[in-house]
Amino acid sequence: MKARTQRGGAGQGPFAVAAEPAPVDAAGVVAAADPDRKAGRPGAGAARPRRAPGGPADEPQGLGPDADPEVDEVVASAPAAAAGRPIAERLDLVVEADAAAERLDAVLARLARAAGREDLSRSRLKQLVGEGRVRLDGVTVLDPARKVQGGAALAVDLPEPEAAAPAPEAIPLAVVYEDAELVVIDKPAGLVVHPGAGNATGTLVNALLHHCGASLSGIGGVARPGIVHRLDKETSGLMVVAKTDRAHRKLADQFADHGRTGPLERAYRAFVWGAPRRAAGIVDAPIGRNPRDREAMAVVPNGREAITHFAVLESYGPAEDPIASLVECRLETGRTHQIRVHMAHLGHPLLGDPVYGTGFRTKELKLARLAPEAAGALGRLGRQALHARLLAFAHPVRGKILRFESPLPPDLKALAEALRALGS
Repeated sequence: MKARTQRGGAGQGPFAVAAEPAPVDAAGVVAAADPDRKAGRPGAGAARPRRAPGGPADEPQGLGPDADPEVDEVVASAPAAAAGRPIAERLDLVVEADAAAERLDAVLARLARAAGREDLSRSRLKQLVGEGRVRLDGVTVLDPARKVQGGAALAVDLPEPEAAAPAPEAIPLAVVYEDAELVVIDKPAGLVVHPGAGNATGTLVNALLHHCGASLSGIGGVARPGIVHRLDKETSGLMVVAKTDRAHRKLADQFADHGRTGPLERAYRAFVWGAPRRAAGIVDAPIGRNPRDREAMAVVPNGREAITHFAVLESYGPAEDPIASLVECRLETGRTHQIRVHMAHLGHPLLGDPVYGTGFRTKELKLARLAPEAAGALGRLGRQALHARLLAFAHPVRGKILRFESPLPPDLKALAEALRALGS
């Protein structure tokens, strides 16, 4: 049985599970393996086999301005999306005579790469098909799934790039790293990533336009230049933004892979109510829209595949019944609110979560009685206790692995110090 190495790390707890079938409880949690079993990198064990990627569950989704999908590429489906935009260039491509039948968007992406057009990702070409800018043997085609036979002639009309609609705003940014291809920022809580309903200004995109000028990648669309992935408005931590189209495409590929075969790593710190009964494990439970609340997500039978690795780092309060704990989470998929939904599904929602953390009044009262300073810190927090602390990826041009870590911001650091007064 082929096993996949799951990353661990000093002080982070085991994240790997046995390659042989592991026990699964009613919440969809797979028990963590014996940490002494080693395979691959130091500190990591052999992971259970993954379902084959490539189906709908592995495709990125985009849901609202505060959603948290890991890859967020915009795909237009109506020809009207490009109405009035002049043609800047025409790209002529010819399918090899002996090529097997292939989807239009796939063959376009393959031939574009072969022609040195790395700026044209498959999603971008799919968008151009939907806009009526692709012709097959002289006939406009609107279906990106149309089968194309060997010897076919393809023409792609590339429009003039759209100017980014959001205006630059002088919003301070915590820049961790920057070069000609990308910028890594430490996003504060309360900052929306890109403009959307109710957030036309004051977003990270507005700040980036001021900081980077015209150098942001345009692949993300008018409202989302340079945006490869997102964090919730009230989640703090590390993000990478593309400044060139080639960086955007290669970074998007890494985020779509979620570190399964590549170097991408992301780790989050979450403070949760109670403590999971297992010190480490995997939540494998599909996520979709909550049928009773369309503004929220939930674990639902017909949802999209969602897998979260977790490890308990600290617990606070009596060992037999901790009031709260600090958990590290790593994502194997990228679903909206994934960590928040999965931890709530385990019965351990994030502290301060206004959507998934309600109903823990008893714990809150106990916290106020045993540790009033911690209760005060939680009251001042005003957000879910979630921080993106680690981000590692291959540089999209040089190939070098870049690794960044962010300490807990002051509000979460204060919460942690107050919770430690409860003991463990």
